[in-house]
Formats: sequence, structure tokens, C-alpha cells
Amino acid sequence: MRRNQRGRGNRKIKVFNKEYSDEKFIKNLSIAIISLLAILLCIAIFYQIYHYIQHQQFVKTVDESIQQGISDTNASNQKKTEKKETDTTFTLTAIGDVMCHNTQYLDAYVETEDEENNYDFSYVFEDIYRYTKITDITIGSLETSFAGKERGYSNYPTFNSPDNLAYDLKKIGVNILSTAGNHCLDMGFSGLSRTIDVLNDADISHLGTYKTQEDRDEILFKYVKGIKIAFINYTYGTNGIPVPSGQEFCVNLIDKDLIQKDIESAKDQNAEIIVACMHWGTEYRTTSNPEQEELADFLFQNGVDIILGNHPHVLEPMEKRTVTLEDGTQKDGFVIYALGNFICDQNAENTRNSIILNLKITKHTDGKISIDHADYIPIYMYKNTASKTRSMKLLDIEKIINDYDTALINGLQPSTSQELYNNLKVQLEKITSIVGPEF
Repeated sequence: MRRNQRGRGNRKIKVFNKEYSDEKFIKNLSIAIISLLAILLCIAIFYQIYHYIQHQQFVKTVDESIQQGISDTNASNQKKTEKKETDTTFTLTAIGDVMCHNTQYLDAYVETEDEENNYDFSYVFEDIYRYTKITDITIGSLETSFAGKERGYSNYPTFNSPDNLAYDLKKIGVNILSTAGNHCLDMGFSGLSRTIDVLNDADISHLGTYKTQEDRDEILFKYVKGIKIAFINYTYGTNGIPVPSGQEFCVNLIDKDLIQKDIESAKDQNAEIIVACMHWGTEYRTTSNPEQEELADFLFQNGVDIILGNHPHVLEPMEKRTVTLEDGTQKDGFVIYALGNFICDQNAENTRNSIILNLKITKHTDGKISIDHADYIPIYMYKNTASKTRSMKLLDIEKIINDYDTALINGLQPSTSQELYNNLKVQLEKITSIVGPEF
């Protein structure tokens, strides 16, 4: 019995051709298992360390990407800010009085089945429309009414013109017409009101005459390249025609209290530029009178930047000023006392020559406004007496003179008569001497 137990205690186990006792085998197996577990533990620890390192690297990369993104965003925002802070420059174009004598609308008559559209004024502007159409904003002065065909078309002393004139003005790029003038009540309040309706339908903004008090109290604003411009308009009178009782709102008369009130309203609504259209002065006088000069000072001191004068039917001088305000600050101011007639059929001296005025204006990053440049295109209202129809046309004076001279230099026959050429040279000299040099 004992022998058998010893036999079992001495039992041999053969592994890989090696013999081990039971105890040694168990011991070696335990060591192997422990080693294996240690290896697995090391692998797990290594994996955790590796994973941690990779995670930290990922976090770092993400953080760097976020920081780069923030940097890129800041840079982009900075670029946008820099873009917003650049100076903004635009061109304002102004023309003189739009008149329409009976000879003009008879010249523009076209026989058609559509009696509402049997007047065409477009040919009048063929040589000059490119100057008014391509500019940033164009403004003129209306010296007639659109009271309707049933009222009868008429000329001086009470004007009523075909509606087609308004639509043809729109086609050449006229954006705004000032309507407070001495002829605005020629056809009464109803004619004044219908004129407003026609301009609305033609998509031409207007100011100076109104159908209601609420309309009068609203300042006309235009945004040009993001710059907010206010326009105001006043007339010295209405040719002795009484302003209708109870409808005093219908026309802005020159009144300093009213003007000051409107300027303050424009400022309160954050106007960056204020343009005053003044119907003033002495007819056929080519220089400003003391009243115009005193009013110009008043307008500048109260915040107006640009003054566009009309009514005399002839040109008057322009000037740029450095205006010193009550608080000691300075700003640019510009005034042209009269722009003459844009279209008409008057025959008094200087009533047929005029200009298309261009003002180059800049809003700087500090908010200040500068009037950098003023130039003009001399024009002439020509009437070809040899023609029975379409005889009236606005001429580009300098172009015709240059074309004539070029033709002679090249040995060609000029398309313009020498008589017209000589007349235009005289008109050009008159224009530059009256208006003054460009700046």
C-alpha cells in the first residue's frame, strides 16, 4: 500500500520529450501562467499608454485646428472690417430746368393710333444721354406740369406738357426731379397732384410739392453705394398764384424756419449728406444775387453739404467752400447758383447753353465727406430751323468742336456747318466764363 503511494509520488510527466515530476510540472505551469498574465498586463498598460498618447495628440491637433480656425476667422473678419473701412466714392450728376414750350411738344409729336403715346422726346437726348445714364445718381429741376391732355397742353405763362416727357427723362437716367418751382401751381392743386402721380408712375423720385401733409413731412432719402443722402427743395414763390388755403403743405416755399426744421429732421434720421435744391435768383442774371449768397451761408451753417440752384434760366457760377461750423469743425461745401436750362425753346442770351454737372464725392473712413472734384459737360439746346420735325436737340458742344477740328486736320468735310461750329465755340467760352473752372 505504501509502495503504491510512493509510486504515485514519483510519477513522471513527459512534456516535449522531457520528464517532469507532478510538483515540478505544476510549478513550471504556474510560472508560465504568471508570466503570461504579466505579459498581457504589460500589453494592456502599453496599449493604455499608447492610446493616451494618441488621444493627447488628437486633442492637440483639434485644438490647433480650432485655434487656426479662430485665427482664420479673425483674419477674415479683419479683412471684412478693413473692406468696410475703405473710402467710398460716388458721382452725383445735376442738370438744369426741364422746360417744355409748345414748340417743343409740337416738334415731338408723332401721329400714332395710341393717342396717349403720340409724343416722343427721346431724339432730343440722343447725343448726351450717356452722361446722365451711367452716373450713380442724376437730379434735375421740373419747370412744367403733367396735368393731363384733357386740360390742354400749354406753355408760358402756364405750362402743361405731355406725360411722355417724364418717361423719356427716366430713360436717360434721371432719378430725381425737384418740383418746388414758380410753375408748380400753373394748373392748380389738381395739376400739381397729377404731376406727382405721373412721376411716380415713371419711377422718378420727387420732392418739393406734395399731396398731403404727411408726404411733406417725409424727407426724401436716397442710398448711393450705401451712403444715405437727404434731398430738400424750396422755391421763392409760385408766380403770384396763391397757395390753396388749407393745403399750404403742397409746396415748400423758402422759409428759414421750415428749412431748419427739415435739416434737423434729416440729421435725426442719420443723413450723411444733405443736398438742397433751391429755386431762387434773378431771371437771366448770370451772377448770384445777395439773397442767394445769404441763403447759401445759412444752408451751409445749418448742415447742408451741396446746393443746386435753378430758376434764372441761365447759368450762374459754382464754387467749393471750406465751411467752418459753430463748433469750430470744418467741412466741404459746394454751391452752383444756377444750372441754366436743360431743355427749352427760349431765345434770350445764354438761355440755350447749359451744363451737365458731375460732382465726385467721397465718404472717408472717419465719416467725413469731401467734395473732391467738379467737372461739367457743356451742352447747347440746338434748333434746326430748316427742319419741320425733330428740329430740337441737345448738343455735346466739345465733342462737335473736336469732331469738326479732327475732320479738317484729316482733310475731310466736317459733318457740322461752320456757322454752328462758330456758334458752339462762342457758347463754350460763355459757359466756362460764367460757371468757372473745373476743380
